[in-house]
Amino acid sequence: MKIEAVDPFADHLVLSEWESGLQRLEIFDFKTNKTHRIEFPEPVYSVSIMQSHEFNTAHNHEFNTAKVRYNYQSRVMPSSVFDYDMNARKATLLKETEVPGGFNKQNYQSERLFATASDGTRIPLSMVYRKGTKLDGSAPLLLYGYGSYGISIAPTFSSNRLSLLDRGVIYVIAHIRGGGELGEEWREQGRMMKKMNTFTDFIACAEHLVKNQYTSSDRLVIQGGSAGGLLMGAVTNMRPDLFKAVVAQVPFVDVINTMLDASLPLTTSEFIEWGNPAEKPAYDYMKQYSPYDNIARKSYPTMLVKVSYNDSQVPYWEGTKFVAKLRTMKTDNNPLLLKVNFGAGHGGSSGRYDALKEIAFDYSFMLWQMGINE
Repeated sequence: MKIEAVDPFADHLVLSEWESGLQRLEIFDFKTNKTHRIEFPEPVYSVSIMQSHEFNTAHNHEFNTAKVRYNYQSRVMPSSVFDYDMNARKATLLKETEVPGGFNKQNYQSERLFATASDGTRIPLSMVYRKGTKLDGSAPLLLYGYGSYGISIAPTFSSNRLSLLDRGVIYVIAHIRGGGELGEEWREQGRMMKKMNTFTDFIACAEHLVKNQYTSSDRLVIQGGSAGGLLMGAVTNMRPDLFKAVVAQVPFVDVINTMLDASLPLTTSEFIEWGNPAEKPAYDYMKQYSPYDNIARKSYPTMLVKVSYNDSQVPYWEGTKFVAKLRTMKTDNNPLLLKVNFGAGHGGSSGRYDALKEIAFDYSFMLWQMGINE
């Protein structure tokens, strides 16, 4: 279990936790010395008592109260604000974000699955799809992963994603090692000299989804950005046969050259995440997975690689070099697209409409590869 935050009240203490890959809110009652957890209605969700700028709600600044305010959302429920009476153990909905266009959360289904990694570790997956989607291997599926820096990827709501779900696409997050969903040990098992676990975990998740007929390899698209782009490059080198298409956004793919260049802003501070390739054991280990260094003469899936010219975290030349080498080495005729954003940084376009246009472009690429043309 990982405790992320503690909020004290006059008669209660509220703990924000991650356990078994899920967020929890646990209440400790000072008067009874007993604890209980707030119950949530869905198997996959995101919950936080931190301040919500969207709703302009306070960060529970009132000390003498038995009510705690939290934000809740899930794959099927938009971001919502609740007040929870810690004595009565009752939650009251204050506000739910409106989703225009006839959205009905009853049309969607969320699930929590577990894949088994090569070493026997159980890897959580968060899934959502529109009810009525056939689970016989024929459905297109988008699998997202990150798995670095101990960052936990919460299964939040996205109105943008409805355009995929309503076309029959299943969306899944793989909560692989290197992230923080199952605590600090989960991170430790996916960094430095154990980084390969991140990649083999993701492959195990993809294999699980295919084996259990949620999708098939010819309809499976994968996506990741930044360190998740490293993930995309690594697993594509390792198992190019497993994926129909790959979307790698501002990908960290030239690991050794970047980590040898101390003049780059993040290099030396990230030795604790990847290792220092000036040391031979770290160099040898990095070379096993560095995407640029492991491109081989073989067939690759269709790929979309996106870089930003003003990216100070992952320089644009990483993805560009990766694509250039792929073009000389790959033996297939599958499309390999390099898209350069000359006006953006690491997070992509910052303007509201420009950001939506980027998402629309990505979704168009995915739907094209999934064989969906409407």
